Amino acid sequence: MKIGVTGATGQLGRIVVEKLKEKVLAENIVALVRTPDKAADLGVEVRAFDYNEPENLVTSLQGIDHLLLISSSEVGQRTLQHSNVINAAKQAGVKWIVYTSLLHADKSTLSLAEEHLATEAALKASGISHTVLRNGWYTENYTGSVKGAVAAGAFIGSAGNGKIASAARADYAEAAVTVLTGEGQVGKVYELAGDEAYTLTDLAAEISRQTGKNIPYNNLSEVEYANILKSLGLPEGLAQAIAVWDVGASKDDLFDDTKQLSALIGHPTTSLAKVVADALAY
Repeated sequence: MKIGVTGATGQLGRIVVEKLKEKVLAENIVALVRTPDKAADLGVEVRAFDYNEPENLVTSLQGIDHLLLISSSEVGQRTLQHSNVINAAKQAGVKWIVYTSLLHADKSTLSLAEEHLATEAALKASGISHTVLRNGWYTENYTGSVKGAVAAGAFIGSAGNGKIASAARADYAEAAVTVLTGEGQVGKVYELAGDEAYTLTDLAAEISRQTGKNIPYNNLSEVEYANILKSLGLPEGLAQAIAVWDVGASKDDLFDDTKQLSALIGHPTTSLAKVVADALAY
């Protein structure tokens, strides 16, 4: 029984592979990556795998029984890329696909939802057994800005008082491994989010508490936030997207209180305080 993991050198994929190795023999894990040289340290079989090269995907998927399809990082290209993988998986005889989608993809106002819904539809149309992990926000999406906020004296965003039920990448990786190595998971759709919800004001307060400095949260308009992100060197398209997603957070698009994630992994999700502490120590 071979398990393939796409995007295995990514921030989520690496954690998945490491946690999988605790559950199954390394010889039964295949890292599917765009740049094989970057996967040399994973300790598992590595195969070249580029979502944009459908002609090569079938070969790379040969002998793989179960596939974790980690969504592409190329927003705007995902529908085609994921379809390439699903079509190749069908030709290669993959028996089951587990896909990382978006929290409440069927009702979210986030622009990201469209491509995830299209992928979910493609999975259904393929006839391949599948499971959908609708992942919420990674806490690291916000805590990656912690040191910059401390240096600037404020945390900025456009999320207003929106409730954010994020979780650490490690929590989502553990959920994926639990599903991949568990029984009775085919056909399920999980809405995965952190146990504790917080606002960006709460996040700023936690940063203040841990640093001993007064780091307030400054809520900006979507345009103001995007302009600041651009001034910090982010490409215009990405800066605008991040600001739009933050506005989605203000509408509680990143909130869920069903605690399906902690139920699935069997313990509470990583606390905001822990992820902030890790960000400050990094």
